[in-house]
Amino acid sequence: MNLSLIDPFILAQDYPDALTGKVRSGHAACIRFNRKGDFLATGRVDGTVVIFDIETNGVARKLRGHTRQIQALSWSGDGRYLLSSSQDWKCILWDLQDGTKLRTVRFEAPVYIAELHPLNPFLFVASLFEDQPLLVDISSCIPFKHQLSSVPKRPKLDRQDLNEKQALQDAKQSTCVTVFTTRGDYIIAGTNKGWLNIIEVKSREIVHSTRLCNGIIILLRLSASGRDMVSNASDRVIRTIPIPNLSQPGLDMDAIKIEVEHKFQDVVNRLSWNHVAFSSTGDYVAASTFMNHDIYVWERGHGSLVKILEGPKEELGVIEWHPHRPFVAACGIETGRVYLWSIITPQRWSALAPDFAEVEENVEYVEREDEFDIHPIEEIHKRRLDLEDETLDVLTVDPVKGDSVHDIFSMPVLLDIVDSESEEEIVAVGPGTLRRKSPGQGREWMNGVESTNDAEEPGSFKKVATAAPEKTQIRSRKR
Repeated sequence: MNLSLIDPFILAQDYPDALTGKVRSGHAACIRFNRKGDFLATGRVDGTVVIFDIETNGVARKLRGHTRQIQALSWSGDGRYLLSSSQDWKCILWDLQDGTKLRTVRFEAPVYIAELHPLNPFLFVASLFEDQPLLVDISSCIPFKHQLSSVPKRPKLDRQDLNEKQALQDAKQSTCVTVFTTRGDYIIAGTNKGWLNIIEVKSREIVHSTRLCNGIIILLRLSASGRDMVSNASDRVIRTIPIPNLSQPGLDMDAIKIEVEHKFQDVVNRLSWNHVAFSSTGDYVAASTFMNHDIYVWERGHGSLVKILEGPKEELGVIEWHPHRPFVAACGIETGRVYLWSIITPQRWSALAPDFAEVEENVEYVEREDEFDIHPIEEIHKRRLDLEDETLDVLTVDPVKGDSVHDIFSMPVLLDIVDSESEEEIVAVGPGTLRRKSPGQGREWMNGVESTNDAEEPGSFKKVATAAPEKTQIRSRKR
């Protein structure tokens, strides 16, 4: 019924236009939608992963296992598993069926970003800080780490003219970001020298390399179809790149060409970009700005700027676009709130009553002849009984766009009061009594301090409370 109240021309709009809400549970540092788009995972600076329900904006699950800031999050294809990477040199694979830690992998350096395989949740690639990337197989309890190379594969002509100095410079390159292709056959990696390396998963060797820019490649993201890729680099330019079909049989990797389609930048203000994201259809690119509170939205067809989303008065970090709706989420760097942009849809009441019309002033209403007739009680009672005989289906869930036969997992939502807050921390102190949690409460385990709940404290409070009347009685006697 709600869809019938919305103007169909507004439903055709592909990008949001206004700030419509915000959610918060601690200080969020990164966010990520799942494939269906019904849950939003946020990683906090204290190492906690909080999963929000998009429909209710409430907390569906809290996952605690890291001790430092969460750097990146990655969902599995079916939405059951979630991979979190942190600055504590660990990656944890969570099973959202019961919220337990399925696998824990420790590295020799802080993890910059980690991405799950699109079809195999027990295989992921991790980019480490000032170290070579690793392809990690966690199908067994003991993880197998396979080191990947960051040295670009130059063309044959360049390899012949390559001197020792250039070879040493190539050997010093490190991978900053990695991402799987749609089928998971290849890994696209970006280095700190602006090179794009395509790595085959089976052989774990670089099959193609191309120079994208002269700066550091900060972020790579593929569209939902996997045919396009957007990159964010330190040269303040956002690039969209069409990706060829790498799974095509008989494809010559040396003959493929990866060319830039569009370059988006702010020529006037020379703004830097914190994070970029594709729209659900891949027709738009959104980016959050450095030292600014606006979100820029470009259209890929003509490469033009179509919208600047104005938000809160703080700088925005990670930005994510909903996989099926014109819905954008971004986390604030200062407060850690997650802000939501969407379309404000005015309701169209004429959809329920065809003869409904909006008027500017009161109009005298002329009633029909039989409009207010009094019917017998028996007839009214019979109509109510007929309506009660209709069976209502409240269990069947309508399929969401993008669902397939394999998307059968539905995460159970916890109904505990501690895990159901959104804006502030709320704790239950008694039956039917709630209060807000004091700042820093519940984080004693991070600082190595044990929480003390001694039974003597209430007694000491009583002594002070009972001693005060005795002093007043002594003073009154002296007077």
